[in-house]
Amino acid sequence: MASKKASFLVILATIVVLGALTQVKAYSSSYCGPWSRCQGQTLYCPSECPSSDSNDPQAKVCRIDCYSPKCKAECKHRKPNCNSPGSACYDPRFIGGDGIVFYFHGKVNHNFALISDANLQINGRFIGHRPVGRSRDFTWIQALGLLFNSHTFSLEATKSATWDAKIDNLKLSFDGEEVTLPVGGLSTWKSPEEEIKVERTSGVNSVMVTIPGVVEILANVVPVTAEDDKIHGYNVPSDDCFAHLEVQFRFAGLSDGVEGVLGRTYQPDFKNPAKPGVAMAVVGGEDKYKTSSLLSADCANCVFDSSNVEETKKQMVSLDCSAKGLFHGNGIVCKK
Repeated sequence: MASKKASFLVILATIVVLGALTQVKAYSSSYCGPWSRCQGQTLYCPSECPSSDSNDPQAKVCRIDCYSPKCKAECKHRKPNCNSPGSACYDPRFIGGDGIVFYFHGKVNHNFALISDANLQINGRFIGHRPVGRSRDFTWIQALGLLFNSHTFSLEATKSATWDAKIDNLKLSFDGEEVTLPVGGLSTWKSPEEEIKVERTSGVNSVMVTIPGVVEILANVVPVTAEDDKIHGYNVPSDDCFAHLEVQFRFAGLSDGVEGVLGRTYQPDFKNPAKPGVAMAVVGGEDKYKTSSLLSADCANCVFDSSNVEETKKQMVSLDCSAKGLFHGNGIVCKK
């Protein structure tokens, strides 16, 4: 009798637990690539998190953490977290892979390498202006340009005199062709060979860009608000609200030699020049990271080379990416 009672309690507990979880239906298989330990697993989300995308842009959604060695399903916000490592927001404020906050102002209407690695280049185009009497430009990141697998992709915040939150200010292109992503819903676009995926994370102005096994980018278009203008003295002109991007990057498999304004902070031996205790530590490097265009990798310190991509693919074929592979903070590491 005691045995039957114990069995009944176990079954009851299991029902309660499963009732408090929402199954993610094959989401891991389609979302995570073969490089991830999540591939093929069936995962469960907490009850407070919907298993499928909600139409509420403020709601958290269930996402598979493809980069985790334990492979778990979590409730995550749709938009960038500007207070987490890998973020670039405001004018612009970065948080490096080392967790240190720093500012990089660059120069108006110039492009700078944010990330430059053997198989990935991410540039940022800076917009802004210099009010009379100021010694430097006020700048914001207006666009991102990606180079990978012999492809290019750009994500831009379009210019607007005044801000209307109901209007989509995102412009996307892949290999020079404009990408159409329907507004008003959580639509998805994939490149012909599925090397890159773009998902709307709200009806307008917010997307998640994923290059499987390489990077996940949360991007959100925002204006310089009247409140920001008043607090910081930007003197924003009446014909431009400086629509710009807030972004957060999550990388997989960055090399130890990664470069770029943000990328260098992921080097294992990087010494951040930002002075501890300084509220707005500004770092330089304009001369090292300036590129000739949004989709160029010709800065002085750039390490991206499209010829490296094919060589990287060949090396990955010979890697042992089984359960014996190891993870570290930047992504997957496998043994040859």
